[in-house]
Amino acid sequence: MAMSGGKDDGSPMMEMNTTPLIDVLLVLLIMFIITIPVQTHAVKLDLPVDDPNPPPPPDVDPIKNRLGITATNQIVWNDTEVSLNQVKQYLAQTKSMVPEPELQFQPDPIAAYLYVDRTLAVIKDSGVTKFGFVGNEQYGSFNKAARMPN
Repeated sequence: MAMSGGKDDGSPMMEMNTTPLIDVLLVLLIMFIITIPVQTHAVKLDLPVDDPNPPPPPDVDPIKNRLGITATNQIVWNDTEVSLNQVKQYLAQTKSMVPEPELQFQPDPIAAYLYVDRTLAVIKDSGVTKFGFVGNEQYGSFNKAARMPN
């Protein structure tokens, strides 16, 4: 009589049968899973619209071009503010010129090193051969002033 679930002496079974409870819970779980809305992994973005009349790019000088970084970490190409991608394009233009124009690089002494480093990496990747730092004397006076006690 091991299959009856009770004791061999014929007394009633005192344990609750949990099988129907589990069945009901599984049905409820399946219903909740079905009713949950499908998750979309899309990110809604409002992309900028292309300007039909973009400002003309600053000319690439065939003799020398000045690339600088201001104290506010803005990249400047021949006194015009540009982005790092535009610098890549201008450097590609200068590389194709014969003879190659000189590139003069002058970051501000208080410009963040990260911006200077990224700009130097772009210059190195472009393969420019006529390159020079301009205004190095400002760094010497800047460091002396920083080291002098008050």
